[in-house]
Amino acid sequence: MPDESRPRPSTARAAEVRPLVMRCGAFGDIVLLTVLLRQLHVRFGKPVDVIASGPWTQPLLEAESAVGRLFIIRSRRTPYWLSLQQRRLVSWLRERGAGPTWFCDLGAGRELLSRAGIPEDYVCDSRAYSWTPGESFADRYLRFGSYTPKAFEGLLPAAKPGVPRAAHLNIAPAAQRDLESWLARHDLVGRRFVVIHPGSRHLARRWLRSRSGADKYWPEANWAKVVAAVRDVCPDHAILFSGTRKELGLNADIIRLAGVADAHNLADDLPIRTLLPVLQRAHSMISVDTGPAHAAAALGCPTVSLFGTAPADLYRPGGTTTPAIALTGTVAGRQNILGITPQAVIDGWLELLHTSGIREER
Repeated sequence: MPDESRPRPSTARAAEVRPLVMRCGAFGDIVLLTVLLRQLHVRFGKPVDVIASGPWTQPLLEAESAVGRLFIIRSRRTPYWLSLQQRRLVSWLRERGAGPTWFCDLGAGRELLSRAGIPEDYVCDSRAYSWTPGESFADRYLRFGSYTPKAFEGLLPAAKPGVPRAAHLNIAPAAQRDLESWLARHDLVGRRFVVIHPGSRHLARRWLRSRSGADKYWPEANWAKVVAAVRDVCPDHAILFSGTRKELGLNADIIRLAGVADAHNLADDLPIRTLLPVLQRAHSMISVDTGPAHAAAALGCPTVSLFGTAPADLYRPGGTTTPAIALTGTVAGRQNILGITPQAVIDGWLELLHTSGIREER
């Protein structure tokens, strides 16, 4: 009788295929994913192929040495036979060959792996693993990257210690070069600056509805008090307001209420390839819990993040060990961003500057 404990030749060959990760997430999700990608890169000694979504993913991962082939898919919910992109993905996966795979989504997209001929026991599915209380996403990704799909038990190298418990982003050299012309265009060459990011997609999607109904809405008057304090502490720094084009109005209202000089509303001129080197060079950032806050922390920028209802220990900006503070408040006994006071934000920011070794300029 054949020895069932020995790997089939096809499985042994599949173990040599580069690791594959599927994660179709928002901006911040992809920043945090870098923890898993680096874990697998170190573990296998080869880059990781990635299936992801969103226009933010390419500029976030384009300079990451842990990434091999990056396949961006716009929709996983469109019926398969109506989606040319899904069919191209399946074709690419079949040509690539099945190998060890880590699936990090909630369900949509898993059938694409099956269509591509990746067996169930070739896949580590994040949904199969329970959460550890108090665990951050960075720590969960480190743990997840140490697991081995059932078919490859005994065939794959073990996870290696020492992978950082924090996200990290690399910036493409072209983006670094382009930053200089961007700074010149805004008269910011040689200037120090603090970045303020008060908006989020939750606000941007509200169209004509009141901002106050959004989970991550913090009143303009509160932001104005924080901005005034930043100006008092850093009188010679520019204050840059980031965001998307839909957040121009929110930024303008805050700047008007704050009444400070040298505040720049740049929400219509900060594509991600520009935003990343701006955040890397920033003195500090104060933001709601959003993707750019994760990017700032991952780039080593001291970051204060105001949380709505999301668990701050899980989604701490950039992971466990970044220079960041996650603030929460309560209203009527429940976590609510409206329970965060302007003074709590100012105090948190000053504490972070002190612990990060940044001199106050009061």
